[in-house]
Amino acid sequence: MFGSSKQVPSQLRAAAAAFDLKHSIAGIALVSGVINLLTLTSPLFMLQVYDRVLSSGSAPTLVGLAVLAAGLYAFQSLLDILRARVLLRIGERFDRQMSGSVHDAIVRLPLLTRMPGDGLQPLRDLDNVRGFLGGSGPTAFFDLPWMPLYLGICFLFHFWIGVTALIGAVILISLTLIGNVLSQKPIRDTITHNMARNGLMEAARRNAEIVQALGLGKRISLRWQRTNTEYLAANRRAGDVAGDLGGVSKSLRMVLQSAILAVGAYLVIEQEVTAGVMIASSITMGRALAPVDLAISSWKPFLLGRQSWARIKILLAKLPEAPCVMSLPAPERELRLEGITIIPPGEKRPTVANISFTVEAGSGLGIIGTSGSGKSTLSRVIVGAWLPAAGKVRIDGASLDQWDPELLGRHIGYLPQGVELFDGTIAENIARFEDDPDPAAIVAAAKTAGAHELILRFERGYETPIGESGSALSAGQRQRIGLARALYGNPFLVVLDEPNANLDADGEAAVVRAIAAVRERRGIAIVVAHRPSAIGAVDHVLVMDDGRQKALGPRDEVLSKVLKGSRPSGPSGNGFFSTSFGISPLRVIANPAHPATETAVAGRQDHPDNEEPDVRP
Repeated sequence: MFGSSKQVPSQLRAAAAAFDLKHSIAGIALVSGVINLLTLTSPLFMLQVYDRVLSSGSAPTLVGLAVLAAGLYAFQSLLDILRARVLLRIGERFDRQMSGSVHDAIVRLPLLTRMPGDGLQPLRDLDNVRGFLGGSGPTAFFDLPWMPLYLGICFLFHFWIGVTALIGAVILISLTLIGNVLSQKPIRDTITHNMARNGLMEAARRNAEIVQALGLGKRISLRWQRTNTEYLAANRRAGDVAGDLGGVSKSLRMVLQSAILAVGAYLVIEQEVTAGVMIASSITMGRALAPVDLAISSWKPFLLGRQSWARIKILLAKLPEAPCVMSLPAPERELRLEGITIIPPGEKRPTVANISFTVEAGSGLGIIGTSGSGKSTLSRVIVGAWLPAAGKVRIDGASLDQWDPELLGRHIGYLPQGVELFDGTIAENIARFEDDPDPAAIVAAAKTAGAHELILRFERGYETPIGESGSALSAGQRQRIGLARALYGNPFLVVLDEPNANLDADGEAAVVRAIAAVRERRGIAIVVAHRPSAIGAVDHVLVMDDGRQKALGPRDEVLSKVLKGSRPSGPSGNGFFSTSFGISPLRVIANPAHPATETAVAGRQDHPDNEEPDVRP
């Protein structure tokens, strides 16, 4: 109905096979055939009444015909209800089968490319397909093949009656094809502008505080209204085409009904047909043209569904289902990066190139560098959120694509720079929404993150709902709970991106203890940091500049090299990373678990001999 099955991705074919689409369509086609045969009840009843009952004046004949017709009408009504219910359930079942794949695609697509609008168009596309499949539109396609039967009956009544009906059918079908040509671009433009206005609305809602604080309300509103005006104009053009086509077809049907009555009346006058044939031919032609009229009235939903179907196919073709992989043992040895090059989603040029290093179990790696040097980008690839353009990330020798994503996620803890929580309770967020999680593990993760006492201060403790995106919490509270989520289940690899950005002194101390705890249990901790406390808890440092690996090695050794040639600045005498790295003032404090003297970290300056610092792969 929407396109060739050969072009359908595997997810769609699996969905169709799951509820035996072919047999469902065959069943509906059979029911539609019976309905179309029963539709002949009306013209045949009229024919018998006019030609037999009126001429014979037999009341018993009229009663018998009326009872028979009533029974056939009732059976037709039952089949119509059955067909409508089956179509509705086909649409719902298709949605159930496809909603999981569409949801996964919506979640995964931003990791591969930039999504237009608010990113939810694939869900609306699924709604469009389901809405069409569950509506009255498909009945037109099941009834259209029966049009030749009704036209043939019109020809049996009389040649000129058949010709009149055929001309009407050709005109209406031509209108439908013209409407298809004229409607496609306006409907496509309507969807495009709708995506844009939804994206602007979502951005304004998400940044409501900024809009209010900076007085952007009118400007953001005007920007949205301009996009909304474009959407309304495109929607109006699509509606005008559909409305004009519907109005013309409705008037044309009335003209054709009158025309066939006129032709029939003339033939009656000429005594070539009876009055019953005149009435029956009018009803038969109306039934012959009904599927075309229904197709015209359902054309906009059909085009929406067809275009949505095409977008869903393209979307799922870009995001094929991950192959099943064998379960691997829990990691316990190392993390290794091999020549990692990264191109962010939607970009064409790499922002990180040729990063290679190995981190052994029990070690901690601090990643430092200028803003925009690729630190957060690298952390996203390490945890598998983004795919590298080249190179491999391996855990215990196995690349990330050799792991089942869900199983791998249990061994990874990740705290992104912008902490995002989900609508639910604190406990659910920490437990990563596991079914029947271990309360002891939740509390243990919270204690390791230094969030246990903080959580208990809430009126409902761990059962406190946090609202959408954690809106009921402060930035520091979200960060502490996000850290607890990263530590839940004692994952082997913990990656923390600016874990102390929104924390006070107690929070920073908790981060240091959490990193030390990961290392003490033979896990791996990777910390992207601008502030010193987290760096003090690691034993190795990677310095990045402009997406490249500038220095890598033991913490004190690397920091001493970047200190070489720099001088203290500021009243406190703290060192600074020089402008070549662009790092804000840092002061690395020794971690009690890894004794070292308090070290002032200064910026790297060019060596007198113009040599680069050592880079250890």
